[in-house]
Amino acid sequence: MLIAGTELPEQLWVLIEHQTWAELRADGSVRAGITALGLKASGELYMCRPKPAGQALEQGRSMAVVELAKSIVSVKSPLSGQVLRVNERLAHAPDLVWRDPYGEGWLLELEPSNWEQERSGLLLGAQARAEMERYAWLNQLQ
Repeated sequence: MLIAGTELPEQLWVLIEHQTWAELRADGSVRAGITALGLKASGELYMCRPKPAGQALEQGRSMAVVELAKSIVSVKSPLSGQVLRVNERLAHAPDLVWRDPYGEGWLLELEPSNWEQERSGLLLGAQARAEMERYAWLNQLQ
């Protein structure tokens, strides 16, 4: 689906407030990253440092740090869990996050610790689209 000129794949669960996404994988793990709309709102990204494997994450708390043109910000995790793997390519090619946020630009994979309860705070499909359009309108991203 297209929102303010950016894509959002239908299968992604989105933490709207922080513009991060979660993709439930066949093995029960979750791949996470930043939405294209969130990147459009933030501007160009120069550095991305996800939390390391083994680190425990909490929903809505930091899963990575990114450097933008004028600031360094914390990227909030869409779910709680333990980091299983980070996208090591980002150390040398942080622009992957900007160029391919749902493909090669993913940040990390985690083992969710509270999926059943926390997914109620995430939106999927038509609900995600409606709220992301509202986010785009509020942040003048149209």
